[in-house]
Amino acid sequence: MVAAREHLPKFTPEEYFAWEEQQEVKHEYFEGEVYAMSGGTQNHSRVGGRLFSLIDLHLDNSECVVLTSDARVKIQASEKYVYPDASVTCDERDRETPQFITHPCLIIEVLSPSTEAYDRGDKFELYRRSTSLREYVLVSADKIAIDLHRKDDLDRWQSIYFRAGDTVELESIDLTFPIERVYRGIEF
Repeated sequence: MVAAREHLPKFTPEEYFAWEEQQEVKHEYFEGEVYAMSGGTQNHSRVGGRLFSLIDLHLDNSECVVLTSDARVKIQASEKYVYPDASVTCDERDRETPQFITHPCLIIEVLSPSTEAYDRGDKFELYRRSTSLREYVLVSADKIAIDLHRKDDLDRWQSIYFRAGDTVELESIDLTFPIERVYRGIEF
């Protein structure tokens, strides 16, 4: 999805939440300014939906929850609220804030040509502010490719690249699956 700046007055977070409830499209919030989110392709939706389903089934009967792109993530120590394609939280504190989560352990972005540079660069920099985030997953909608960025015990980020034939391992939620499960039936 792409965010486009709207020419509106600056909002407080509370004003933003109230205003956005009345809108037909989602908006990300960056320190008072709002940005409209655009839609994606069928492949984007199918890949994101498959990954969400895999995680949701895996987390059944656990304390963790997976959220779709309709759930906001607040960037810690900032006034920024974004909509990743999927996020997972296992933190009880996130049950206290129904309009957003702040302590994700896993964030997933499905890439599109218009957002790929942002998702890999500036947005990843924002997400890295989260002390709870263990893994950041970038999923291609144009080819069989998943890039995983994982924070180790020394808070260093390591990158792992999965391609056709690989088995994806999400340590943050203890889930392993063949990459082809995400791309089943999708033509490029």
